[in-house]
Amino acid sequence: MRLTKFEHACFTVEKDGQVLVVDPGDFTTDFVTPENVVAVVITHEHGDHLDVSKLQAIVDKNPNAVIVAHESITSQLTDFDTQAVATGEHVAVGNFELDFYGGEHAVIHPSIPNIANLGVMIDNTVFYPGDSFVLPETPVKILALPIGAPWLKISETIDYLLAVRPELAFPTHDAVLSSIGKSVPDNRIPSFAEKIGAKYQRLDGPIDI
Repeated sequence: MRLTKFEHACFTVEKDGQVLVVDPGDFTTDFVTPENVVAVVITHEHGDHLDVSKLQAIVDKNPNAVIVAHESITSQLTDFDTQAVATGEHVAVGNFELDFYGGEHAVIHPSIPNIANLGVMIDNTVFYPGDSFVLPETPVKILALPIGAPWLKISETIDYLLAVRPELAFPTHDAVLSSIGKSVPDNRIPSFAEKIGAKYQRLDGPIDI
């Protein structure tokens, strides 16, 4: 498999000639619409994770692609082929096996109504919690680790990394940080990763996994 990280919260996984897209939102300005897309996973409805114009571009190039998301999202995407999923569900889409965890977005402020959020495990290899710190039930090889958001602080990110204990963690959800801001977690987190035998690595291009 090959994983390609784009800006903010978006990445793709390629396997056996098929592509899975995760969270193509409006903060992802470097997204290039791929071919051979079988599915798009949307963790939650916030615009930095769900950009309808990007979904349309994906479907225009890949007419058979299905949008996989919580029912609160699929019910709004009536112009697309969708598959609603929920916490605890396992689904197969193309060559990919997907498992969903969690259910709620992390609290930003008690006065702000909360929304659904589903973490996704891809082929028992890559785990992305969306906007939450939900713990998967199985070991994680590669963790997409949120590092910058109004719902987190770096101590929580570190504690989450230590709890999940992946082999590799790469930073995500970081478009809200300046280049200097990104250097703070990038300088702090590696030493904690080393304590659990993990590696923290910013991805600047595709990696084979």
